[in-house]
Amino acid sequence: MAVPPIQPTRAVGAGPTGLVRALRVSLMLDVVLGLLVAVVLPLAIVAIPNTISVVAALLPPEVSQIAMIRAHGLALPAMVLTMPVAAVLVRRVRAAPMVVAGLTLLAFADAAGGYAGSTMLVGGLRVLHGVGAGLLVPATLMAVWGRSSFLRALWAAVLAASLLAAQALALWPLDQVDSWRVTLQPYPMLTGVALALAALYLVLWLKDGGSTAGPDAAVAARGRTLWAVVPAAGVAALALGSTFDWSAGLVIRAALVSVVVLLALASSGASRGAVGRAPAYAMVAVGVVVLPTAAQVTYVELGGLGGPGLSGLWSAFATATLVALLAAALTNRLGATAMPVVTAGGLVVVVAGLCAVRLFLPAPGGLALILPFTLLAGGASVAITGALRSCAEEAALLALSLFFPAVLAGFLLGSGVQVAQLREAKTPQALVDGFVDALHLWALIGGGLVLVVIVLAAVLARLLPGSQGSPGSSPDAGTADTSPVAGPSSGLVPSPAGEIDPVGGAWREAVTRGQPGPTVARPRSEAVTGSHTPARSKPEAGPERGSVAAAGGGTGAGKGNRSRPRHEPDRVPERDPDAEPEPEKVVAPPVVVPPPAPSPEDGPGSGPALQ
Repeated sequence: MAVPPIQPTRAVGAGPTGLVRALRVSLMLDVVLGLLVAVVLPLAIVAIPNTISVVAALLPPEVSQIAMIRAHGLALPAMVLTMPVAAVLVRRVRAAPMVVAGLTLLAFADAAGGYAGSTMLVGGLRVLHGVGAGLLVPATLMAVWGRSSFLRALWAAVLAASLLAAQALALWPLDQVDSWRVTLQPYPMLTGVALALAALYLVLWLKDGGSTAGPDAAVAARGRTLWAVVPAAGVAALALGSTFDWSAGLVIRAALVSVVVLLALASSGASRGAVGRAPAYAMVAVGVVVLPTAAQVTYVELGGLGGPGLSGLWSAFATATLVALLAAALTNRLGATAMPVVTAGGLVVVVAGLCAVRLFLPAPGGLALILPFTLLAGGASVAITGALRSCAEEAALLALSLFFPAVLAGFLLGSGVQVAQLREAKTPQALVDGFVDALHLWALIGGGLVLVVIVLAAVLARLLPGSQGSPGSSPDAGTADTSPVAGPSSGLVPSPAGEIDPVGGAWREAVTRGQPGPTVARPRSEAVTGSHTPARSKPEAGPERGSVAAAGGGTGAGKGNRSRPRHEPDRVPERDPDAEPEPEKVVAPPVVVPPPAPSPEDGPGSGPALQ
C-alpha cells in the first residue's frame, strides 16, 4: 500500500530552544514594562501641578504674572481633553507606539522649555506636556492589560503613589533655583531614561509578535468613551473661566455640578452592570480627592508655614508608596468574587485618610504625618486594583477618561474652598490659619463625596445589577460560557453562536458536505456496544416501525417493494425480520501513519529533510 508523502512542518522540527527563547523575551518584556510603568506614570502626573507662582519673583518685569499662571495651568485641561481620544486611539494603534509618542512629546516640551520667553510659548509647551501625559496614562494601562495581573496591580499602585507625591515632586526642583524656566523642565534626565526604556519596550514588543489592531477593534467602545469628551470639555472650560475673577461660591457650584455630571456618566455609560461601573466610580472618587488633598497638605507642611518642609515629607511618601505596592499585591491575590467588596473597602480607607487629615494635620512629623498619607495611598491603590481586576477594557478606558476631569473638578472645588477661607485674611498668621481651615473643610467635603460614591454604587448595584458577563471580559471575571451539547466550558474555547440541534441540523450539514457528523451524547439505553452494533429497542407503534440507536440517514426501498420508513437524521431503521440476511460488512481499520522522527541532519525549525 502506497503511503502518501508527508509535508514537512515547523512544528515537527521545533525543539525546546525556540520555546526557551520565547519565554526569555516574554520575561524581559514584563520586566521592562514594569520599569517603564514605575518611571512613566510619575512623569505624567507630575505635569499636572501649576508651580509657576512659587518662582513668580524670577519672572521678567514685562511678563504678567496672572497671564503666566493662566498659561502654565493649561497642562491639566489639555490632559483632560486628550484622555478620551487617547482611550479610543490606543485600541487601534496599540500601546507601545503610543508610549513612545507620548514620551517624545514630553521630551520635546522639556527641551524647548529652556528657550521659552513669552507667555504664548509657555502655554504651548504646557499643552504639549498635557497631551503627552494624556497619551501615556491609557497607553501604559493597555500595555499591562494583556500581561501578568501583577503588572496591572503595579500600575494601580504607582498611580496612587504618583497622585500623592505629585505636588512635592513638582516643587522639589524649584528649591533655590535662579530661573523660572525650571518649571517647564523639572526632570529632563528622567524623561530621557523613560524614552530609552520605551524604545527598548517597543523592540521587545515587536520581537514578541506585537501587531496593530484592526480597524474594527475600537468600534464597540468608541461611542461610549468619546462621550467623555463632553464633560471633559465642560470641566476644562470651567477651569479656564475660574481664572477670570470668579467668586468663590460660583467656583464651588461649578465644581459640584462637574462632579455630578461625571457620576451620571459613570452610572449610565458603563457596561456589564455593577462590574462595569466599579472602575468608573473608583476613578472619579480617587481623582476628586487624592491629588487635591495631597497638594494642600504639601503646601501646609512647607517650612514657611511651620511644617517640616519637603525634606521632612519624603519619609511619609516612601512609607505610603511601600504600603500602596503591598496593598495592590495582596489585592491581586484575592479571588475575583471579592473585588466589589474590596473596591468599596479601599474607598472607605480613603475616607479614613481624609478623617486623619482633618484630625492630625498639620503636624511637625512622625506618625501623625505618615498615617494620613499611608491611608490615602493604600486605599486608592486597593480601590483601583479591585475595580480593574474583573472589568473589560472598555470599562477601564471609560473610567480613565473620567479620571482627569475628576482631578480637575477636585482642584476647582478645593480652590473655591481656599478662596472662601482666605477672603478675610489680613495678616501672615491669618493666612496660615486660613490655609489650615481650608484643608480641614476640604477633607470634610472630600470624605462626604467619597461616601456618596460608595452609597451610589451600592444602590445601583442592587437596583440595576445588569449583565455579569460580556464578550471581552477579563479572565478574572469569573464567568464561564456553556455549550448546549458539551455543557460548561472552561472559557478557553468560545461557545458556538446560537443554539445547535445536536440531532438534526448539525448532522444534516455534515452529511451534505460529505463530512463526519459531530459526536452526540446518547442515553445509556442507546449506547453503542463493544462490537459497534446498534442496540435493539422496542418497535414503536404507528407507520414508522424503526427504533434507532446509532447514526444513519436517507430513505430507500427494501426487498419486495417495501419502502423503508422515513427516519430522522442520527437514526438507522430497524432491520426488517422478513428480509433476507445481508452479509456482514467488514470495514478495514484506517491506516495510521506516525509522523517521522526528526533527523539530526534537519535544520532547526525546518522539519525533516525529504529526499
